[in-house]
Amino acid sequence: MNAAADLFDVLVSLVKPGSVLLLSGAGISTESGIPDYRGPTGRRRASDPIQYREFVSSAAARRRYWARSAVGWPHVRRAEPNAGHRAVAELERAGLLSGVITQNVDGLHQAAGSRTVVELHGTLYRVVCLGCGALSDRDTLQQTMLLDNPDWNVEAARITPDGDAVLPQPLVDSFRPPRCERCGGALKPQVVLFGENVPCEVVQRAWDLLERSRTVLVVGSSLSVYSGYRFADRAAREGKPVALLNQGYTRADRLAALKIEAPIGRTLARLVDRLSDCCRDGIRFADRRGSQVQ
Repeated sequence: MNAAADLFDVLVSLVKPGSVLLLSGAGISTESGIPDYRGPTGRRRASDPIQYREFVSSAAARRRYWARSAVGWPHVRRAEPNAGHRAVAELERAGLLSGVITQNVDGLHQAAGSRTVVELHGTLYRVVCLGCGALSDRDTLQQTMLLDNPDWNVEAARITPDGDAVLPQPLVDSFRPPRCERCGGALKPQVVLFGENVPCEVVQRAWDLLERSRTVLVVGSSLSVYSGYRFADRAAREGKPVALLNQGYTRADRLAALKIEAPIGRTLARLVDRLSDCCRDGIRFADRRGSQVQ
């Protein structure tokens, strides 16, 4: 048996008893066509994400964000769950996951059928008013922005992570940004921007999931950002095995009981297939035809 097969067998043995907390990052969504901030090297790709302090203090920064988002949002909206997202949902339905903590803001875990999901960095699907706190729907806002900018047209742009896009400055300068329909205040995506703190109640929900878990499986994340790394770090300090499925360096390499560097969607789908063949009593998997395998 080769080393890769040995590692996969260890992964099966860690997941089979259940109570697994899955912590996902951008790497699980790249197979759906959504760019990530870091490739296999762990180094930041060329991108210029908005900073929280800049966003809340500068009208020009907000104009830049919404102009670029008006182009990038349809790309995120069209993205569909891939084999990795679907496998995660199957593992949860089979009772093997305590839940999912995701650093992604694309909603693809929920679209695939996952139910217990803590969106650590929020979601692109909602918008919040910085003035009155009102929440609104991103799809509706997209239509409003297009109506408010009837002569604004972008034929091509480079799409970057989190629904962003690279635009020439003249197009940004001509864009009319949205305002809150209730109070006229500035609008912000309901995501945790760079330099912004994760809400305390969200962090607590994530800690609660970790408390109920015996194993942590990190999927598609370098864990370079502390907001995600801390869960792997605490799990390791509490003696809970940490398994990594990621192509390239992660900040938690030294903590891991297991690391597999392989395509995420294919590996997770294979994991579901293996577990469906050796599932314990009470565990049920849907096979590829939609029937149930005991």
